[in-house]
Amino acid sequence: MLDSLEDLKKLALEKRDLKRNSHEELRVCIGSSCASLNSEEFLKNLKKEVSNNNLEKRCKVKGVGCNGLCSEAIMVSHYHKKGNRESFYSKVSSLDTAKFIETLNSNTPIEEKKCDISQPFFTRQEKIVLENAGVIDPDDIDDYIAYDGYLALYTALDEMTSQDVLNEIKTSGLRGRGGGGYPTGLKWEAVSKVEAEQKYIVCNGDEGDPGAFMDRAIMEADPHKIIEGMALAGYACGATKGYIYVRAEYPIAVQKLNKAIKQARLKGILGNQIADSGFSFDVEVRLGGGAFVCGEATALIASIEGNRGNPRQKPPHLSDYGLWKSPTVLNNVETLANIAPIIRNGGEWFKNIGTENSSGTKVFALSGHIKNTGLVEVPMGITLRELIFDIGGGLSNNTKLKAIQTGGPSGGCIPEELLDIPVDYESLKSIGSIMGSGGLIVMDESSNMVEVARFFMDFCQSESCGKCVPCRVGTVELTALLDKFVKKEASKSDFELLKQLCEVVKNSSLCGLGQTAPNPVLSTIKYFENEYLEGIKDA
Repeated sequence: MLDSLEDLKKLALEKRDLKRNSHEELRVCIGSSCASLNSEEFLKNLKKEVSNNNLEKRCKVKGVGCNGLCSEAIMVSHYHKKGNRESFYSKVSSLDTAKFIETLNSNTPIEEKKCDISQPFFTRQEKIVLENAGVIDPDDIDDYIAYDGYLALYTALDEMTSQDVLNEIKTSGLRGRGGGGYPTGLKWEAVSKVEAEQKYIVCNGDEGDPGAFMDRAIMEADPHKIIEGMALAGYACGATKGYIYVRAEYPIAVQKLNKAIKQARLKGILGNQIADSGFSFDVEVRLGGGAFVCGEATALIASIEGNRGNPRQKPPHLSDYGLWKSPTVLNNVETLANIAPIIRNGGEWFKNIGTENSSGTKVFALSGHIKNTGLVEVPMGITLRELIFDIGGGLSNNTKLKAIQTGGPSGGCIPEELLDIPVDYESLKSIGSIMGSGGLIVMDESSNMVEVARFFMDFCQSESCGKCVPCRVGTVELTALLDKFVKKEASKSDFELLKQLCEVVKNSSLCGLGQTAPNPVLSTIKYFENEYLEGIKDA
């Protein structure tokens, strides 16, 4: 049991000393992308061969979360503590086990599998949320503690008041990474001011956007960081109970989270009187059925309560009337993963990263017609051009860029001529898109933008809860109109009706699903109007 800050520091020191004795590590990615290529089986075989060759004392073999470059799966890194050197290997298969034994014996790299870590994909990133991804074993709480895990929580309980923690988050300027961009400190402050017997911290791990897998990777790679962030939120706001809402389609994430929660309870990090501080906090996982609308706060709350995931009108807001009618803080996975680093390093440290109004970093999932598909974490304010052509490596097959879609079904399509715009909340909103949770889909000149808009509208239509008429009926009518343009059977009056109906759905829907569903249509009309006109017969 870790009953004090000193106990935690002592354990961390012990684990670091053990790591020094094993001066090499082979880190095999077991995140979803690599797991789909049987990386778990490769890890098992590699451990067996290292043992058979009596190399266990010299080299530790462990599974780690996603290091980002999913297009090169399976990824394996070879870390040498002496000299702090690391070699990355890509597109590894079960046939390569013997090669890793050979490289351990000869101390020479596997040249044909070596991945260039001097490329911008690695060097241009600044990792805060993903600092442990690809480094620690997500199944081992001691590995997390060895890398300063739970240090922020125990320091806060030992040396800081709840108001001190709240002040650091406010100073940091951290804004919600789920899409809305609301200041996290203000959300926490509203709940902290409410007098109530019970308060809740809820983590939104639903992540329903097509092309988005940031939160999934964080939960798989570093589950303890989310738990620590939730506990710090609970301490700052006076909450004693937390729920992590995860879609059931994320089985690896669910497994990692449940195991992490169990480990944290066994060490006294979750439960009653944590570190003899008088603060109690516990966490449970709740599974969602994959309804996109449950990414909306009130619908998510309804789902946790066991009800149909329908949104409700606000106010009242969650700070007054949330889970089981109690004050509730709801943050997404990435937001909570920023909390411990902020408390460890200070709010001013975080504020000095990024831009004046969008501080810190943002994790993006790069997908589509791009060479380096995967996860990247970059400072706010980087341009889309740098993201796509430097870090992303440009377009696959050397095709020409046509558009970038950000923000999922709630976002917009951005043309090539606007790529030099900085990535922050206000800048993206000014050109008809949003940051969203961080999905970024790259499309080349083969893409038909009307078909793209139709795809997202059809998605919103099928995911609408049906509670309000503008969304339930409007998305169906918009999909039918877009069908006519795709088939080149539309009329000029259809084009005017399409624009008018987008505004009606946007301005009169109950929740964010309907309010933002027209965004892909409106942005493609704005920047690719000619493709709609081509769908008008006898134009």
